[in-house]
Amino acid sequence: MNMKKISALVLTAVMAMSLFAGCGKSNSGTSTNQKTDNSLQKVKDAGVLKIGLDDSYPPMEFRDEKNELAGFDIDMGKELAKKLGVKYEPVTTDFNGIVLALKSGKFDAIIAAMSITDERKKEIDFVGPYIDGGQIIIVKNSSAIQGKADLKGKTLAAQLGSTGEQAANKIEGAKEVKKYDKVTEAFHDLSIGRVDALIVDGQVGGYYTKKEAGTYKILTEKLTKEPEGIGVKKENKELKDALQKALDELKKDGTLSKLSMKWFGYDIYK
Repeated sequence: MNMKKISALVLTAVMAMSLFAGCGKSNSGTSTNQKTDNSLQKVKDAGVLKIGLDDSYPPMEFRDEKNELAGFDIDMGKELAKKLGVKYEPVTTDFNGIVLALKSGKFDAIIAAMSITDERKKEIDFVGPYIDGGQIIIVKNSSAIQGKADLKGKTLAAQLGSTGEQAANKIEGAKEVKKYDKVTEAFHDLSIGRVDALIVDGQVGGYYTKKEAGTYKILTEKLTKEPEGIGVKKENKELKDALQKALDELKKDGTLSKLSMKWFGYDIYK
């Protein structure tokens, strides 16, 4: 009888230990999962929000006459950092390798007029969109080209790694698509006649046609519609959520409308 009691007690103890061990393992797993995403806290601890960008894409991000960074994305990045309670730190990177640089940890997010595409969403996540953009066709003011159909046999220009390059490659009958690291170089070649047309984001084209009035013209036919967002690493959900909250607040309080008026000459949020 005593032996049966002892056996029962031992069995009960073993079951209890197994239960606690299971609970302990579950808690440990939860703790591990929580530790895997400290992306927001990491930014706050560092005191800076590092933003990857291409500094040759006016009016979004570029170097002004004093060689200082300026543009819509620059100003927006500063406002987002302010919302998070940290300083803004730009990290200039060639656009063609900007996604890889983000994934390798070179910076915390991408703010570089990046179109949200299915292909990019396989690699990174997005906050936003903050602009509804799209690809347009720009030609010299003296050009006889009036639309997409007139690009057959013509030499086109686009920024390397951009959705403008993708759109240009889809234009049937084009003689060649020249690819440029910087969109400023593409505009230069268009101005001297080395290329016949440039495929670029609408807001960039609008900036140049106003800046250099009489030099370029925008064709009425729009090639694509593309929302643009802020790129973040897929595992950085806390940072993504914080940036989305901050972005929503900047829209609501009118900050983005003011920046739009400053850089585009009209309010794109109305």
